[in-house]
Amino acid sequence: MAGIFTPTNQIKLTNIALVRMKRGGKRFEIACYKNKVMSWRQKVEKDIDEVLQTHSVFLNVSKGQVAKKEDLVKCFGTDDQTKICMQILDKGELQVSEKERQVQLESMFRDIATIVADKCINPETKKPYTVSLIEKAMKDAHVSVKTTKSTKQQALEVIRLLKTSIPLERCQMRVRVAVPAREAKRVREKLKEYITKTEHEAWSGDLELIALIDPGSYRQAETIVQTETRGRGTLEVLNLRDVDESDDFYAAKQTAKTPAAAAGTPASSASAAGAESSDAAASGSAATATVDAAEEKLSATTLADG
Repeated sequence: MAGIFTPTNQIKLTNIALVRMKRGGKRFEIACYKNKVMSWRQKVEKDIDEVLQTHSVFLNVSKGQVAKKEDLVKCFGTDDQTKICMQILDKGELQVSEKERQVQLESMFRDIATIVADKCINPETKKPYTVSLIEKAMKDAHVSVKTTKSTKQQALEVIRLLKTSIPLERCQMRVRVAVPAREAKRVREKLKEYITKTEHEAWSGDLELIALIDPGSYRQAETIVQTETRGRGTLEVLNLRDVDESDDFYAAKQTAKTPAAAAGTPASSASAAGAESSDAAASGSAATATVDAAEEKLSATTLADG
C-alpha cells in the first residue's frame, strides 16, 4: 500500500496573526499569537516565544510554505530565522481585517491623546488639557497613527507637532535637592541649566533647593547630585506634574455635567417640575448661565486658536 506523501516544507497553523514584509522582491511572513504583536512593539511583552507561534519564516503562512534558506540569506543576509522573525516583527505590516484595523487605529489615537494630555499643560494658564481637546487638535493637525510605533513614542512626536498650533508644553517636575556645604556651590552651578524655576533656596551651611525641572532632565540632574557629592547629596521628587488644579477649571467641568443630565429629562417632566416650583426654574436658568460662562472661559483658555 502506497504511503501518503506529506511535504516536509509545509507547516499548518491556525488562529494566528500574520506579520508580512517584502524584501528583495519576495514576500515573507511570520505567524504570531493574536494581541501579542502590539504588546511586543510597545515593549510590554519582551519574551519572543510568547509572541511567535513558531520561529520559522514563511513565504505563505496559510499554505504552510516555509521560506528557503538561500532566499533568507539573499534577502536578509543571514539564515538565523529568529533574528529574521524579529526584524519582520518590528518593521513588518500586521495583517488585520479593515474593521479590526479601524478599531486598532481609533484605540491608539485615543491612547496617544491621553498620554499627551497627561504629560502636558497650557503654559499660559498652567492648566491641563482634556483628552477631547487634544484629540481635536490632533485631527486639525492631521495626525496619522502608525501601528508599527508605540503610542508613547508617537505621543512625544505629537507633542512637538502640536506646539506649532496650540499653547503646549511638558509638565514640569518639582524636586527637592539637598547638598552638603562643601559641594553646594559647585552642584548649584551645574544644576543651573536644568532648572526652569527656583521656588525655594536656603544656604544654612548645606544647600536646600526646591525647583522645577523638565522630566527629561531628571536623570542628568540626579547624576550630577550623586557624582559631585559621592552619594551624600539627595534629589527627591516632590511632584511629578506641576499643574494648576485650581477650582475654577475643575468646577467648570463639574458644573457642566448638571445641565447635560437635565437635557435628558422629558419635556413633560420639566414642565411639571416648573409648575411645582418657580424657584427651581429660576435656579435652573441661573445654573445654565453659569455653565455657559464657564464653558466659554474654559474654551478660551485651553483651545486658544483651536
